[in-house]
Amino acid sequence: MTFKEALKSKKFIITAELFPPKGTNIQPLLEKARLLRGKIDGFNVTDNQRAVMRLGSLAICRLLQEQGCDPILQMTCRDRNRIALESDLLSASVLGIENILVLSGDHPTQGDHKEAKPVYDLDPVQLLKTARTLETGVDLVGKKLDGSPQFCLGAVVNPLADPLDLQLAMMEKKIEAGAEFFQTQPIFDSKLLETFVAKTKEFNAKILIGVFLLKSAQVAIFMKEKLGINISSHYIDRLQQATSPLDEGITIAGELISQMKPHVDGVHIMALGMEEHIPGILNKVK
Repeated sequence: MTFKEALKSKKFIITAELFPPKGTNIQPLLEKARLLRGKIDGFNVTDNQRAVMRLGSLAICRLLQEQGCDPILQMTCRDRNRIALESDLLSASVLGIENILVLSGDHPTQGDHKEAKPVYDLDPVQLLKTARTLETGVDLVGKKLDGSPQFCLGAVVNPLADPLDLQLAMMEKKIEAGAEFFQTQPIFDSKLLETFVAKTKEFNAKILIGVFLLKSAQVAIFMKEKLGINISSHYIDRLQQATSPLDEGITIAGELISQMKPHVDGVHIMALGMEEHIPGILNKVK
């Protein structure tokens, strides 16, 4: 079953992120992909995540496809103008890549090329509309295409936003623009999850809740204090007291997925370079 087919089914969907390398050594990434093949439905390939220059996501998506993995191409609005974005969408289609996740992208000042100039010619809503426009057989200036693409489009939403209603309003705009699925920031709070699920229940899109692998108490504390992510002190205490914090983090991630499974369409697992532990997380799911 492809990722697109899974979205149209009642299946509990599982996706995960893979980071292209900063260089040309692709073997570790491909080994992780082979380990996950058959266990997850979609492989997100990040687009210079955190504004750090890496190997291009389009190339990795093609390589994953050749390995029998269904890739989800992330496209940020940060680095390319509308000409380049349209061209990349067409290129993805020609390579057989139809799953596209649209997002703004972190500002270059947060990355390793701080002097780089941000583009942001289109915002995510506009980029979603652009992809749907290309599907009609014309480009953004109305020029006819010789062959048109077909996409499965997604976007991101932040359930941690305050006020949440503004984020939900933007989510509705993205759905109107063509988004079929959403992936979220990581959630560790069951009450927050319940609120978010209740408010998005009638939305016509599949929502995959973010699950993050905590490898240590220090990581959890950083995410709570610096990133504003609500992580229960109960989880931090467990990580601090564990003989193996990573193993405890794997258990916590499995517990979170088990708790979410009856209430959501799926989960998006973020392991931050430790994707080889995702099968262990899934083994913990009840």
